[in-house]
Amino acid sequence: MKQQLIGAYGEHISARFLRENGFNIVAANFRVNNGEIDLVSEKNGVVHFVEVKTRKAGGLYAPAHAVDYKKQEKIYTAAGIYMHRFKIKKEFQFDIIEVIIDENDNEKVLSVNHIEKAF
Repeated sequence: MKQQLIGAYGEHISARFLRENGFNIVAANFRVNNGEIDLVSEKNGVVHFVEVKTRKAGGLYAPAHAVDYKKQEKIYTAAGIYMHRFKIKKEFQFDIIEVIIDENDNEKVLSVNHIEKAF
């Protein structure tokens, strides 16, 4: 499976995980010129801007390590535009969801790790 398809699969798995844990998915793949937010969800009046990182098992680093300062800045910018565009005046936070899939069976999810207030 190509990396782009793996990423889309991870976002699908993450959305399902969030719904199963009481979150409402408000938007997916919100794009602006210099950034994107994979998932926007809400729970208990808090907006969660979620970056999804999907990797095959056996990697040297946790997927969250790919969300470096430069990536965070892009997400901050996109979130600010999202909040302004939709006139949202609620508490918000930035989360990361790590999805680990089997290296031999790309559809087999080994783990989903939701890191709240990741940055």
